[in-house]
Parts: sequence; structure tokens; C-alpha cells
Amino acid sequence: MKFHNFFLSIFIILSLISCAEKEEKVSLIKENVLEMQMIDAYKEGLKEFNNGDVFFAAKKFNEVELLYPQSIWAPRSILMAAYSYYSQMYFTDAIIEIERFLDKYKNHPNTDYAYYLLAICHYNLIVDEKKDLGEIIKAKEYFILLVEEFPNTDFAEDSKFKLELIEEILASKELYLANYYLEREKWIPAMNRYKKIVNEYDTTIFVEEALYRLVELNYKIGLLDEAKKYTALLGYNYQSSEWYERSYKILDKNYEIKEINKDLKKQNSLLKKIKGLFD
Repeated sequence: MKFHNFFLSIFIILSLISCAEKEEKVSLIKENVLEMQMIDAYKEGLKEFNNGDVFFAAKKFNEVELLYPQSIWAPRSILMAAYSYYSQMYFTDAIIEIERFLDKYKNHPNTDYAYYLLAICHYNLIVDEKKDLGEIIKAKEYFILLVEEFPNTDFAEDSKFKLELIEEILASKELYLANYYLEREKWIPAMNRYKKIVNEYDTTIFVEEALYRLVELNYKIGLLDEAKKYTALLGYNYQSSEWYERSYKILDKNYEIKEINKDLKKQNSLLKKIKGLFD
């Protein structure tokens, strides 16, 4: 009886070992099959991308993630799907893919690229600066993030350039609104918009007109000293400009441009020195 129990135990152990080996083989085979399917899907995605069928390409890239989500190819495939959409100007679809990547694969080595592509997509969605403020703000937010979080990358360098362009866009929006109020003789709202350009967008091409309009409006409502200050500011920074000539003509003929005090001249930019002076 003891021998019977002994052989029965040996049989059970051997059976378990045999089953474990079979399961391991099945698991390995299944894993190899999945990996081959993943590679085939990725290759097909690249092929369709090169053929210009970005929607089918994105579908194949997404299959890679579904087949083998724990592989190194899964996050790459999401970015390829995003780039496929971006390449044919389907920016909204690209944004959805990138946001999914950033949410699912935090601290990935290609995070800087993902943020850059996200910023560029929002930037390209800016059609009308008077209406697309949401896209302008989002693009600016992500470009600033790239400059601050990834300062030593090519993405950061291009982001700095794009931020300068965005400042021009935002300044032009403020100028549009200011001129809108000016045409309707709403002097105070117009002046506030022009001041915002002077204080916040002093490096843009729109600051000269904003300064001139402030001369014009202050003179119109009888604030001559304020008008002279803005004329002096125009003269110090843009003496040869048309806007300076026009502002000077608004003032009394007996008015002479006085030399700005030495403390202001020591500054690299007079605008920065007296930003809060006219608030």
C-alpha cells in the first residue's frame, strides 16, 4: 500500500512538471507569435504612411500597442500614429494621440518630442488670432514648458522662436481690439488695450502704433503731460519712425522734445524701465 502511494505521488509530480513545461512552451510560442504580429503591423504602418494613407497607417500603429502594450514599440507606435496625422494636417487627431502618449507613458525618453509635436499642432490650429485664443494659449504653454523643462534640446531653440511669433500674434489681437474701441470712441477701453501692448508686448512690431495712439488719446482728452511722456518714449526708442513723426505733430508747435533723464538712459530698454509708469 505504501509502494502504491509512493508511485502515485511520483506520477502526480511528473504530470505537473510535464504540464508546466507544456505551458511554458505554449507561452513562449504565443509570445513569439505576438511579437511577429507586432513587427508586421509596424512595418505595414510604415508602408501605408509612405504611401500617404495616414488613417490606415495610424490604425496599424495602434495595433502594435494593442498586440504588445508592454514592448518598447508600443509608445513609439503612438507617436508614429500622431506624426502620421500631423503630416497630413489632421492636427486634432494628432493631439488626441499625443495626449494619450503623455498620459500613458510618463517620463518616456521621447517626452520632449511629444510636447514639441503637441505644441506645433496647437500652433498650426491658429487660423485667426482674433478668434483662436484658446489654441494660441495652449501653444504658448507647451512652448514655454519645452524651454523650461528641456532647455538643451533643439526643440527648446525652435520653441523660443515660436514664442516670439506668438507674442506678435497676441499683440496684434490686442491692437485689433484697441482699434475697435477707438473707432467707437470708447477711449478708456482703447487706452487700456494700448497700454497692455506697451507693458506686455514691448518687443513686438505693434508697440510703436500703440504708443502713438496713447499720445493721440491722451491729447484728445486733455492729458497733455501724458501725451508728452508717450511722445518722449517714442522719440527715445523710435525717433526715425513714422509713428514718432505723427505723434510730434499732434502736440503744440511750441512744444520741444526734452531730454529724458539720465537714469532712464542707463537702461537697455526704456520700455522696461517705465512699464508701470502709465498704469
